[in-house]
Amino acid sequence: MDDLTAKLKEKLIEILNLTDVTPDEIDENAQLVGGELGIDSIDVLEMVVMVEKDYGVVINNKEIGEKVFSTLAALSNYISENSPNLSS
Repeated sequence: MDDLTAKLKEKLIEILNLTDVTPDEIDENAQLVGGELGIDSIDVLEMVVMVEKDYGVVINNKEIGEKVFSTLAALSNYISENSPNLSS
């Protein structure tokens, strides 16, 4: 697991108040929205704000959002490819 994915796991636990979940319990390839973590559309809005604020990546299109938030791995890849805040 890369550093960005590990940080995203911690941020998701924090912003979504997943107090009974540890980063190790989050499968980066599992379905995010509607999956085992119970993430719903309100949670997605919080994740969009976090991604924009922390990584400078804007997700303002429903189709892109559905792909980006399908799994944690997809989110991490999208941020890696599109963030001006990450050095390549």
